Parts: sequence; C-alpha cells; structure tokens
Amino acid sequence: MRTKAEPQGDGTYKIFGQKIFISFGEHDMADNIVHLVLARLPGAPAGTRGISLFLVPKFMVNEDGSLGERNDVTCVSIEHKMGIHASPTCVLSYGDNGGAIGFLVGEEHQGLRAMFTMMNSARIAVGVQGVAISDAAYQKALDYAQERRQGREIGGASHEPAPIIVHPDVRRMLLSMRSQIEAMRALALYNAAAIDLSRALEGDEAEQWRETAELLTPITKGWCTDVGVEITSTAVQVFGGMGFIEESGVAQHFRDMRIAPIYEGTNGIQAMDLVGRKLPVRMGGVMGDHLAKIKATVDELNAVGGELGAVAASLADGVAAVETANAWIFEHGLADPKQAIAGATPYLGLLGTVTGGWFSARLALAAHAELAAGSDDVEYLRAKIVNARFYATHLLPRAAGYLPGVTAGSALLDEATVEGLASV
Repeated sequence: MRTKAEPQGDGTYKIFGQKIFISFGEHDMADNIVHLVLARLPGAPAGTRGISLFLVPKFMVNEDGSLGERNDVTCVSIEHKMGIHASPTCVLSYGDNGGAIGFLVGEEHQGLRAMFTMMNSARIAVGVQGVAISDAAYQKALDYAQERRQGREIGGASHEPAPIIVHPDVRRMLLSMRSQIEAMRALALYNAAAIDLSRALEGDEAEQWRETAELLTPITKGWCTDVGVEITSTAVQVFGGMGFIEESGVAQHFRDMRIAPIYEGTNGIQAMDLVGRKLPVRMGGVMGDHLAKIKATVDELNAVGGELGAVAASLADGVAAVETANAWIFEHGLADPKQAIAGATPYLGLLGTVTGGWFSARLALAAHAELAAGSDDVEYLRAKIVNARFYATHLLPRAAGYLPGVTAGSALLDEATVEGLASV
C-alpha cells in the first residue's frame, strides 16, 4: 500500500495516494461524501501493523456545520464493469494539489483493526446480496416457467404445448434455486442474530455468540455468493435462449451477482480465513459446538421420522464429511499450513453445503410442528418440507464430493509448474 499520511501538527493529516474500486466514490446524490482511507504514517512499521485509518471528506465542514472548501480528493476515472452498472465505481486520487486533509480514526497503526469493524458487517451484507439477487432471479425464472409453453407434458394427455414448469428438469432447476435460497436466507439471519446476541448478552453467553458469528461470517459471505452465482446462472438456463438476451432482464442478475464473490475479500480469502483462523479457535472447539448443534437437529429429525428420516441420514453424512475434513486439517495443517490452505476453498464449499442443509432441515422441522399443531397454511408449510427433502437428496450429497479436494493437500498443486500451466 503506497498511500501515505503526513501529520500537520494541528490534529490533521495530509493524505497522498490513490484508491481503486471505490463504489459510489463520486456522485451528486449527496451534498458531501466522507471517505475512509487507509494510509501509512512516516516511520510506520512494515506490513499491516503500520496502517492507520483516516476520515477524508469531499468537502471540508465548517464549525457551524455548513460545507466549506472542496478537499483535495478527485475522481480520476469511472470503471467500465461487467455488472452493477447503477453503482459508479471510481478511482480516487488524494493530494494532487497539496494534500487532502484527513482526520485520524482510532489509534495510529491500528487502522486495519478499525476497518474490520466495518468489514465483517459488510461481508454479511454481501452474503445478503447473494440471497437477494438470487431470489430476484428465481422470481423471474418462476414467472417465465409458468408463461413459456414448449413441448408436451411427459405422460400427459394433451397434445398442446405445455408450460415448461411441468417438465421435470425445469422443476429440478426451480427447486434447486428455491431450496438453496431459503437455506442461505436462514444462514444470513442466524449470523446477524449471533452478532446481535453477542452485543446484547454478557459473559459466557455473549462470548459463545461472538464465536458463532466469527465462524459463520466467512460462510455467509463466501458460500452465499458462490451459490448466488450458480443460482443466477440457473435462472438464465430456465429462460433458455431468451435468458441470453438482455431484454429478458435475467442476464442482469447474473452479471450483477458475479462481483459478490470478489469484493469485501475474495472467497478464496474467506476460505483461508475459515481454515487458518476460525477452525483452530479453541483447538476446534467452536467448530465442535457448531457441529453439535447440527447433530442435535439430526436427532430431532430422526425422532419425527417418516419423510424427514431421509433428511436426517443425509445431514448426518454431511457432518461426518466435515469431521473427516477437520481431522485431516488438524493432522496435516498444523505441521504445514500450506497443506490446509490448499484445500480451503473446497472446505468452504463443504461446510457451507452442510450448514445450509442444517438450516433447511430446521425449517422443515418448524413446518412439521406447525402442521401437527393444525395450521391451515398447508401449501406454504409443505413447501418447506419439500425444499428440505430436495436439498437432502440433490444438494447435501455434494458434501462428500468436496472432501477429496480438502484432503489432497498441496503436492499436486506444487507439481503444476509455470511452464506446465502455460503449455497448451
């Protein structure tokens, strides 16, 4: 990082440098814009320990609250992006005309820690973006599947073209989308609730919820956005050829969604954080607590039995896959962290898939309880159970498929030389 800050002796600093990929870094929708800028002070330690955080307004603010002179911060370009075209993404330059005035936030050299107060919340928000865009794409696909007529219904008596929603593969795509969206939504809400409870409670309870929130945040950000790309792509597929045409509107969701696995820390970074920092907490104790909750849900499903028994079996298999992965990482990753990090992304997919299956199962249990209590909202509640059964049958088996990638280690990756990768 090359941005630097020079103290002025009056509590202010002059900022010099650039920031790139700044969403809404320049616009005329507000009278003022306040930028948070990471920069290095003279003599700062190397690496992340030498970064400080500064508040840099677009316009200086007078003592009476009115806006004063324009600060020395300039938008020097607008990025031409694949998606999210409604959000101007800017390159900002600070200090081209003498230095942008900034104000220190927190303590010197503690900027990254201060920034992460915002970053973790932002990462959950990006996960919610994955849920939101996925659901918008699903709603479009669902409407189109009921309107578009093509092909006869298999096994049906009519010789007329049928709405494509009657075709098994289209229903498979819609159920795949819907069951994952509901699991993602539940995960994001649970993650947010964990943060709220960590702040509202005290003592051991607060600490347990804080640990839960820390564990789930990379899953919410990483898994929900990876799945979001899959879901929005599936929505394009439901539309068929019309999905590839901009006028249908569904292509925009795919384009807009593609940024989410990238920003606020790429999903590869989320995976490394999960394996390198979150899994080892309390020597795996936090992860153990998480899996214990999932096992308790398996017991509840088995107690209900019937159609939920198959959900229990699939979820139990998923937990077993996670435990196998955890054991391998602790055995090999402690001696050589590279071995664990090499399989971090498959591990994120594994844990996300199983955690999503847990929430899907909990929704089904809640729906079953309401039906047993005599609720007349039968169609809605039955849909929750169908979702869970589909997730358990079609999606949870993916967990076992992630496991070899987790336990393969880095040896094969090391064999792939630059020359070998370049040969075609």
